[in-house]
Amino acid sequence: MSPRLILLPLLAALAACQSHNPYIATALPAPPAPAQAAHPGLDPGAYPAAPLDYGRYRSWNWTGTPSGPASYGTPLQDTVSQQLDQQGLRPARPGAMPDLRVSVSLSSEQRTRQVTDYYGGGYYGGYDPWYGGGMAVPVTRTYVVQVNVVRIDLLDARDHQSVWSGAAEYEPRGSQSEQAKALREAVRKALSGYPPH
Repeated sequence: MSPRLILLPLLAALAACQSHNPYIATALPAPPAPAQAAHPGLDPGAYPAAPLDYGRYRSWNWTGTPSGPASYGTPLQDTVSQQLDQQGLRPARPGAMPDLRVSVSLSSEQRTRQVTDYYGGGYYGGYDPWYGGGMAVPVTRTYVVQVNVVRIDLLDARDHQSVWSGAAEYEPRGSQSEQAKALREAVRKALSGYPPH
C-alpha cells in the first residue's frame, strides 16, 4: 500500500480537528451574595434546634378546667394530677410561677372495629361429614363502638410553646368503678411517653 494513501486520511482527520468547535465553555457572572453574608455568624436554619431539657420542668399548673363531659371534670383532674406526680412533676405553689401549664380534654369519638371468625371443620383440624376436610370460611363482622379519648398537652409556662402531648382512649363500659379504672389506665398510657427518651 502506498504511503500516500495512508497519509491522506490522517491529514483529513487533522483538518477536522482544526474546525470550529460549537461546544465552548462560557463563564457566567457569579450571582450576588445573599443578605446573610453581610452579617457573618450562625445561620439558625442550618442546624437543628437544641434538644429540650425536660429536667428543668418540675412544677405545673392547669391552663383551665378540663374540657369534655362535666361529670369527668374533677375525677379527670385528680387522675391526671396523680399521674403527673408519678412522672416527678409537682403542682406549683400558690402564687409561684409554674414550669408547665397542663391542658387536658376528654372527648367521645366513634371507632370502627372488625372481627373475623373462621367457620368450617378443616380449619380446626376436624372433619366435616358434609363437605369432607374442607376449608375454613372467614366471616368478617364490622361494628362501631364509642370510645373516650383523653388528650394531655404540656406547655412551657414562659413562652407557651408546646413541650409534649399525648393521648389514649378507652371504652366507657361497665360499672362506675370499672369506668374510673379505665380512665386511670388511659391517663397512664397518655403520659407514659413523658419525658421522651
